[in-house]
Amino acid sequence: MPSPSLDNRSFSSVLDSPQLDLSVVVPIYNEAESIEPLVQAIADAVVETNLRYEIICVDDGSKDGSTDVLTQLAGRRTDLKAVILRRNYGQTPAMAAGFESATGKVIVTLDGDLQNDPADIPMLLEKLNEGYDLVSGWRMKRQDAALTRLLPSKIANVIIAKVTGVKLHDYGCSLKAYRSELIADMNLYGELHRFLPALAYIEGARISEVPVRHHARRFGQSKYGLGRTIRVVMDLLTVYFMKKFLTRPMHVFGLGGVIALVTGIAMGTYLTIVKLYFNQNIGDRPLLILAVLLIITGVNLFCFGLVTELLMRTYHESQRRPIYRIRDVFGKK
Repeated sequence: MPSPSLDNRSFSSVLDSPQLDLSVVVPIYNEAESIEPLVQAIADAVVETNLRYEIICVDDGSKDGSTDVLTQLAGRRTDLKAVILRRNYGQTPAMAAGFESATGKVIVTLDGDLQNDPADIPMLLEKLNEGYDLVSGWRMKRQDAALTRLLPSKIANVIIAKVTGVKLHDYGCSLKAYRSELIADMNLYGELHRFLPALAYIEGARISEVPVRHHARRFGQSKYGLGRTIRVVMDLLTVYFMKKFLTRPMHVFGLGGVIALVTGIAMGTYLTIVKLYFNQNIGDRPLLILAVLLIITGVNLFCFGLVTELLMRTYHESQRRPIYRIRDVFGKK
């Protein structure tokens, strides 16, 4: 495969800038046996591209000796940086730590279990160089258990694509390539690493997908199971809210509050007329309780909308975070 060409907008030459061309970020959790062959495979794949690169392995509180393997390997290799976290925080914080340490103009992520193939990295870079901001891998032939991994993943991918509007076949593939300026615009919390393409889409990124290889696990056991389903659903709701209402939360809370308030007042008015003009007893009617509940709920939702609106304004203004993203400017400077 030919070496990826670097366009002028995204990559300057080594002589023009001390910044590296590529950072490869790998979260590590209890993968002692995989680390050394993985780092060597990444180096073998990247060195053919003639890019200045670094490999950043983030140890996420491993208990199996991965920390010792990483520190010893980093002492022998000049292309490896080992970031050791104080405890196990989870994959999203580990990736965020890797992003924070990365100095490359392009950042590639992949898992530390040797199931992603580092030989696919040049292909991702080629696709990225076609003008995309994020290129995601698609494990067309996954080597995982059908019932506990493949089926839930397929269902999740369909739901996530529908909710977020980003049509990808494989959200769970960690093998992705990003432009560093895109990463700088995204903040990771919770377990949002699964939804990086959706977060990138919110920032206006151009996204593509390429088929990549996938290998059966050689060492250890998978860290994922069916228990993550609930967390995925919760994170999906978070991403959906960020996509729709991040800069206008009053539109969701205020609208719900107005609907509940108007409905409650209408029910209360009806009950008042029934009581005053028809002299009927309304004290034992469930409709009275519902009317009071709707009025209280409507007021609370409306007030909550005002509070969230103020919080969003504080969030954007305190961080000087614009509510828009500029891709290019043409014409007079």
